[in-house]
Amino acid sequence: MGDGKGSGSWALGWFKALSKLQSDVLREAITQVATEAKEKNRNFTETIELQIGLKNYDPQKDKRFSGSVKLPHVPRPKMKVCMLGDAQHVEEANKIGMECMDVESLKKMNKNKKLVKKLAKKYHSFLASESVIKQIPRLLGPGLNKAGKFPALVSHQESLEAKMIETKAMIKFQLKKVLCMGVAIGNCGMEEKQVFQNVQLSVNFLVSLLKKNWQNVRVLYLKTTMGKPVRIY
Repeated sequence: MGDGKGSGSWALGWFKALSKLQSDVLREAITQVATEAKEKNRNFTETIELQIGLKNYDPQKDKRFSGSVKLPHVPRPKMKVCMLGDAQHVEEANKIGMECMDVESLKKMNKNKKLVKKLAKKYHSFLASESVIKQIPRLLGPGLNKAGKFPALVSHQESLEAKMIETKAMIKFQLKKVLCMGVAIGNCGMEEKQVFQNVQLSVNFLVSLLKKNWQNVRVLYLKTTMGKPVRIY
């Protein structure tokens, strides 16, 4: 599920997490951020972010963790995913209205750093056919990798649409140089129950990645795009 630890410690972390995150506190916070967002009546659907503050970690010395988990409900339906495809995948992508590029389009970029950077900025994530993924370093250089957006592989045995939905449901926790991070875990168009399930799974997974589980969690907040943070732990 993640690339940080085995399933045993994930299950243990999950159990410890469940005992720490209080359901009633979480439900109240979700209702509060959702109500405030409705009152403001903005002309777009606000994203709900889980904001995390860690403690007892030294990013210089401690092993930096990284892990991805699939949420039960897609937090950002409008997230842009691009298919870097062979002929068959490009045809499939066009049928489902998914943005895509073929090898010829990638060749035209000619490893131009500015163009690759622009491409990485335009999309949240990328998928690629097997024949294309092998050529990415040669066609685009290290740009997508540097942006943390190296494509995920899609085989012809998989449904491209299902893979796109799965990609939109994935969130990533990665410790960098600072002890705070934020991930999108929902939006104000979702049912509160769905946000609740997404938050629980996100927090439980994060805790399983930490070296001392809950002892490394300083604070947790929920925050909508334009709203103020509400503490849940």
